[in-house]
Amino acid sequence: MILLLFTFVLAIFLGVELINKVPSQLHTPLMSGANAISGITIVGALLAAGQLDNDTLATALGFFAVVFASINVVGGYWVTHRMLSMFKSKGRDK
Repeated sequence: MILLLFTFVLAIFLGVELINKVPSQLHTPLMSGANAISGITIVGALLAAGQLDNDTLATALGFFAVVFASINVVGGYWVTHRMLSMFKSKGRDK
């Protein structure tokens, strides 16, 4: 349990340090990569939610993981779309 807690705290620290050092020009490509990772998370969450055993805790956690990962993917693509639309020229159609 201590090792899991240490890994979690280390991941938080490294994540904050990495995000703070990323130039603003790379945020859109990194967000697209994060959306792909969240898509993989959805697959894992679906597997967890669809277990055939009668463990209601695992099913509930899998369900909430699907919901939150879906919100992350949709929101990420929405923000990416808005950011990329700022670079379109004004005279062209969608």
